[in-house]
Parts: sequence; C-alpha cells; structure tokens
Amino acid sequence: MGDAFIRHIELLGYEKRFFPSQHYVYMFLVKWNDLSEKLVYRRFTEIYEFHKALKEMFPIESGDINMENRIIPHLPAPKWFDGQRSTQNRQGTLSEYCYTLVNLPNKISRCLHVVNFFKVRPDDMNPATDSQIKKPEVFLLPKDAKKNSTDITGPIVLQTYRAIADYEKSSTSEMALKAGDMVDVVEKSESGWWFCQMKNKRGWVPAAYLEPMDGPDESEEQEPNYAGEQYVVQKSYTAVEEDELTLKEGDTIEVIHKLLDGWWVIRKDETTGYYPSMYLQKAGEANTSVKSELRNRSAPPRRSTIRNAKSIHKQGRKQISQETYRRNSKKYIQSRRNMKENFQNKANVITEKNEREENKPRAQPAVPPRPSKDLILNRCTESTRRKIL
Repeated sequence: MGDAFIRHIELLGYEKRFFPSQHYVYMFLVKWNDLSEKLVYRRFTEIYEFHKALKEMFPIESGDINMENRIIPHLPAPKWFDGQRSTQNRQGTLSEYCYTLVNLPNKISRCLHVVNFFKVRPDDMNPATDSQIKKPEVFLLPKDAKKNSTDITGPIVLQTYRAIADYEKSSTSEMALKAGDMVDVVEKSESGWWFCQMKNKRGWVPAAYLEPMDGPDESEEQEPNYAGEQYVVQKSYTAVEEDELTLKEGDTIEVIHKLLDGWWVIRKDETTGYYPSMYLQKAGEANTSVKSELRNRSAPPRRSTIRNAKSIHKQGRKQISQETYRRNSKKYIQSRRNMKENFQNKANVITEKNEREENKPRAQPAVPPRPSKDLILNRCTESTRRKIL
C-alpha cells in the first residue's frame, strides 16, 4: 500500500492534567491514508520543537533564505508560563497550522519527521494517572467551530478563580463570597468589578477578592507605560489611602499602569497615585450608557486593603511599589523635558548662528598699495608715465 502519510489532522480541544504536575495537552484526531483514525495528545512545547526542526530541514520553504519563498506556516513560541487562557486562545492558531501543514507539498507533509511526530505513542493509549490526583478535565471545541479552521476562536470555557477572603455584598446585584469559594468568571470589567457565577448564584464581585487557579494574575496585566495615556476624570473622588489621588470631574490625567483590580496608577502633572478606573474615560472617547451605569457604583476595594487575605500566589506576585512608580515617572518626565530642551537649544543655536551670519559685516576687498615712481616708469605705458612726470 506504500508509505504511510497523514490525510487530515483535526484539533478536538485540550486536556488539563494534574499528574505528575498540572499541565495542558492538545488532543488531535489524526486521519491516515489507510482510513484509520488515531487520537494523540501533544504538549505545546513538543509541537513548537517539532516546528523548529521542520524549519531546519526545509530552510528554503521556511523562508530562512528568502522570506518570499516561505510556505511553512508560522507558530508563536511558548510563553514562559502557559496557563489555561493561553492554551485556550492558541487553539485557532494550532488548527490553522495543522490544516496548512497537511496541505504542503508531499516532500514536507509526508516526510518522516511529520509522520513520526503524529504516530500513536504508548502514553497516548495509556496516559499516566494517579488515583490520588484529580481526573483530567477535558475542554472540547464547539462542533460548529470545526467546520472552518480559520474561524476558530476556542471553546467558551470560563476561568475559575478562588476567593482569598470573605466578602459581604452591599447590593442585590453583587454576590457574597467566603474565603476559598470557587467561582467562574463570566465577564471581566476594567472597572474592577467582575461578573461571576457559583453553582446557581450570579453577581458582581470585586476582582481584588479573586485569584486565578493557574498562576499569578499579573500575567494578564499590561506593563507600566510611563509615557502615559490621556484620560478625563468623569467622577470626582477623594483619596482615602495615602497613595491615592483626589481629583475633580473634568481633570485631565495620564494613566501609566492599568491594574486588574480596577485601581489604575495615574499621573497628574508630576504626582502619581491610584485612582478608580471606573471614574475615568479615555480622552476623545464617546460616553456610553454602560459606562455611565458603572460610574454610579461605588469604587471596588483594593487588594492591599483586604484584611486577612491569603493568596496561594503571594510569593509569585509581581508587585510594584508606589515609590517605584513615582521614581520611574519622574525619570521619564525629566528625560522628556531634557529632550525638549535639547531640541530647543539646538534650534536656538541654529537660529543665533544664522542671525550672526546675517548681521556680520561683509568683508571689504583690500586696497592694493600704490606702485612706486620707478616701477611705473619701467612697466607702465607711455600715457601713464606722462601723468607722473
């Protein structure tokens, strides 16, 4: 029947495993030329190493020599910490990668490197398990998502968070929590209020009371941007803590760090501090009814103000002190000021130089010395000699 080759690779979803430690594997249904179908499991790090080796085997087709000749698809490198969100979000890219891979010229799609990687392994048939550990959790792609690999956005799987302290709700739209409660996050708002569900209960919960199960939630936060983004204050707020700012409606500020708990680090002139993000609106952005409704709510509590908070990720949290924000912000402002001054100084130097050159008196030609009487008599014409006689 000839050499075996792959007709089709379909990504079914992924599995969250807990043995020997928590990790994620993707599930692929591999259809072979003998009409057999095999289920294989691969970690993304394995897939990426396979991809790098394939590029080395075919340098022309991978674009190493000339990018115009590249036909091997791109694949992003693994993150330093691969959690459930990154595993889920990567499914569309992986589906498209497999579809393109199988449809490459035979010398690539049917080479031993590809065939051997997707062959069934012993651990595909009998994955390592431990009866004392939780059973693997399976997350399948929706059936309609499989029809078009380029449109896959991943299954709707809610992230699970744990409450780090008790929380008493203050309105009917909120949900009370006990330390250790597990909730699924339905919606994350930049305001710091997240809509969660727990069994048959649903409601808004302050993000500061929740921590993800996979790892520090700072992996979802943006890095500080000391250049700042311009925002306008839509609701006044009086500082309660020392590191907060008091601002009035209509003030223009710069946001330098957007934090998940809804308290952003902002800069007003040269002063930095925390301010509720729900009371801010990006400069030039139109107001919406949803934003207006959120501003009528009270500001969520900050993580640093929660008493008896016990976080399993406390050691791994990347915390930036207020002094660091101030120092880096001042450093940025000073460098920006220096650049502006240097530019102005250069402009002034050029202007002054041009002005000096314009005002400088033009050099007059030197008057040659009058020739002596003997020189005139010896070298000049008869008419000139007669004038001195």
